[in-house]
Amino acid sequence: MRWWSVANFVSNAGTWMQLTVQNLLVLQITGSAAATGLSMSVQAAPALLVSLLGGAAVDRWPRKLTAAVSQALLGVVAFVTAVLVALGRLDMTSLMVLAAVTGTIATVDGPACALLGNDLVPKEDVPSAIGVGSLVHNAGRLVGAALAGVAVGFLGTASAYAANGLSFLFVASVIPFLRPAPGAVPQAAAGVRAAIPKQRGAGRSVRGTDQDMTVRQGLAFFARRPRLLALACVTAVSAVFGRNYGLTLAVLVTGPLAGGAGEFGTVSTVLAVGGILGAVLGARMRRPSVRIVGVLAASGALLQVVAGLSPSLAVLLVLVLPMAVVESVSDTAGTSVLQTDPPAHLRGRVLGIWGSIGTVWSLGGPPALGLLMELAGARGALVIGGLIIAGSIAAGFALRARRTAPRVVLRTEGDDVPERAALGTAA
Repeated sequence: MRWWSVANFVSNAGTWMQLTVQNLLVLQITGSAAATGLSMSVQAAPALLVSLLGGAAVDRWPRKLTAAVSQALLGVVAFVTAVLVALGRLDMTSLMVLAAVTGTIATVDGPACALLGNDLVPKEDVPSAIGVGSLVHNAGRLVGAALAGVAVGFLGTASAYAANGLSFLFVASVIPFLRPAPGAVPQAAAGVRAAIPKQRGAGRSVRGTDQDMTVRQGLAFFARRPRLLALACVTAVSAVFGRNYGLTLAVLVTGPLAGGAGEFGTVSTVLAVGGILGAVLGARMRRPSVRIVGVLAASGALLQVVAGLSPSLAVLLVLVLPMAVVESVSDTAGTSVLQTDPPAHLRGRVLGIWGSIGTVWSLGGPPALGLLMELAGARGALVIGGLIIAGSIAAGFALRARRTAPRVVLRTEGDDVPERAALGTAA
């Protein structure tokens, strides 16, 4: 697990180096902010549909081999991009193609690496391992963003892509040496075939039928699992009306609070520190649940409401830290539920489904929030969005409490009630 954490830290730092540079590169090529957003959408778009097949592949293929190959392929794409940038041959078309290829590979790599990390610890330590992964992600994000500026300044834009390629190869070289921990949940690859009903029909290959049923099984499990549906609802409303602090707080700081880029940089740093603290706290959770995720999301939403009413930058900075901590702990708890609630042979498919629906709100959330800011301003968007999140979660809790209300039992002194069945039905 230590080796895996180090490898992921290196990989995350490389990824954030590339992401930091890529937006600047698109601006240099096109001079259009819209093109920058389009390149990000093209990379995320494959997750809408391909994630379903990617998750099924993770359940069917050996996990270590799948993760190693996907990491190596991502490294190859990064190196190809670096060469094109160095030679001055990268245009918008090739950049879009490479972004789409990266997004497609990521639909397999994401769930494979997530579940591989869980294999390295006993079952009871999976929530803690997910918290460590969140900590590594946030730390890699800070380091990668800082190194991007240094690398571009001294070595040029291509160096960021080359560094990211090396980080992927480092992860791929570590994977073969990883060993499952005693007590870890096995992949149960054989259980996948056992769980797939055999189909008889002319004109359809057995392999094609198995793949189809594999995806359908994951969809059926997700649709019939109230915990996962509730988690999806909480995450969706939080992602659309909150958490896009890079957008809302940027407008708040530079607008009503009369700050500048330096002040927003301070706010971003506090958000990053809060994310790391939240990951540390999240790693200590032993039994995360959807209820905990909902309570934390509602708490963060109320803090967001107060932040929207901040009279000064100093007050905003005081509120931003707990907002980031609560968000990070909530994300860790939600990821733990998502990766531990399904049975072992369905987890890849559930993560694939989550990748598909998560892409919907990640692509649709910023435009919706931007429209809300146009209508209500930065303060209004934070306040209204926070109230919508808290109100939706409170309504969900109330609805659940109503559905699980205890049954009324009618009795008499002799415990002999005529027409007991009719009275029981009425009660």
